[in-house]
Amino acid sequence: MARRRLKLVTVIMMVNFFIFIIISRHSSQDKNGRHKVHIPPKPFWSELVPSPAYCNRQQQILDFHNNPVLAANYSAADVPDWLNETGVTSSPCRPNDKVTTQVKDYNSLPVRFKDFLSFMHCRSYPIMVDQPEVCKDPPFLLLAVKSLAPHFERRQAIRQSWGRAGVVANKTVVTVFLLGNTMAGDHHPDLSGMLQYEGLHHKDIIQWDYRDSFFNLTVKEVLFLEWIQNRCPGARFVFKGDDDVFVNTFRILDFLGGLSEPKARDLFVGDAITNAGPHRDKKVKYFIPESMYVGPYPPYAGGGGYLYSGDIAARLHNVSRHVALYPIDDVYTGMCLRKLGLAPEKHKGFRTFNIEEKYRSNPCAYKSLMLVHPRTPQEMIQIWAWLSSPGLKCQ
Repeated sequence: MARRRLKLVTVIMMVNFFIFIIISRHSSQDKNGRHKVHIPPKPFWSELVPSPAYCNRQQQILDFHNNPVLAANYSAADVPDWLNETGVTSSPCRPNDKVTTQVKDYNSLPVRFKDFLSFMHCRSYPIMVDQPEVCKDPPFLLLAVKSLAPHFERRQAIRQSWGRAGVVANKTVVTVFLLGNTMAGDHHPDLSGMLQYEGLHHKDIIQWDYRDSFFNLTVKEVLFLEWIQNRCPGARFVFKGDDDVFVNTFRILDFLGGLSEPKARDLFVGDAITNAGPHRDKKVKYFIPESMYVGPYPPYAGGGGYLYSGDIAARLHNVSRHVALYPIDDVYTGMCLRKLGLAPEKHKGFRTFNIEEKYRSNPCAYKSLMLVHPRTPQEMIQIWAWLSSPGLKCQ
C-alpha cells in the first residue's frame, strides 16, 4: 500500500510539473520573438479614399451609408464631402447636373454615356401598360422577355412557339414582354396605337415610361424585379431573356422538376462568365471608359437568358437597392448576386454564343439544350415544331 501511495504521489507531481512547464512556455515570451503578440501593421478600418471611377465611387457611397458599423466610425462632421455625393436631386427622375463635373472626361463621352450618367440615380418610372391579373394563379414558370416596341414579329413568334402561355408539360407557364418607351430622338416610328392593341389582345405587355435603350436595360431589370414582388410574387421560377433567343421550354421544365428543394431555392443558372472585365475598345458595343468603372467584373450570366428561382428574385429585389446602377444589365445582376454572396452556376444547356453551324439544322441538336442565341422569328417557329413533333427520335 505504501508503495502504491508513493507511486501515485510521484505521478501526480510529474503531471503537475509538466502542466507548469506548458503554462510557463505559453505565458512567457521567447527571446527570438516567436511568442510575441503580433500587432496588425495598419488599422482594420482604413481611411476611405474615393475611387477615380464614377460607378465605383457611387458604390462606395452606398456601401458607406448602408453599413451601420462603418458609418459609426465617423461623426457627422467627419464624413468626407464625397461620401454625400449621391446625385439625388429634388425631383428624383430629373437629370443630375452635378455629374458633368464629377466625371473627369464627361464632355468627351458619347451621348449614350452622358444619358446614363445623368439619370443613373433614377430607379422609379411610371408604368404605362400593366397586367395586374396575369399571375392571379401563381405560375410554376414565369417567362420574362426583354423586347422593344418595334419588335412585334419577334414577340408573335415567341407566343406561337416557346413562350406559349398556359399549361405546358403539366406546369403553368406565364409569359410577359418587358418594354420601355420609344423617344423621338431615337427615330423609332410611332407604334403606340399598335402596341396598345397588342397589349389588350394578348394581355402580356408590361411597359414603363423611360427611354428604352441598351444602357437602360439595367433600369428594366430593377423595374422588373419590383414588378415581380407586386404582381407575381408566387412565381416558382423565372426565366429572363432577350427576344431573339430560342428557349426549349420542355427541357427547362424537365430540369426544374428534377431539382431538390435546397437546390431549387438558390437556383441561378445560365451561361456563366468569369474572369471578365470592362472592354476598353471604343468600337466594342460593351465599351466602358476607365472614368466610369475600374476593376474586374464579378461572375455573371450572359444576358441572352438565365433561369432563377422566385426566392432569388425576391432577394435580388432587396439587394438591388444597395447596388449602384451599371450600364450593362447582366453584369449588374452579377453585382447583385455578389452582394448576396452568390454566383451564377454555369449550365452547358445555355448557348448564348450559338452552336456549331453544322448542327443548326439538326432538330436533335436542340433537344438537350435550354437556350440558343440568336434565332430569327422563323427559326423559332421551325425549331419549336421540330421539338413538338411526337415523331422526333434522337439518340
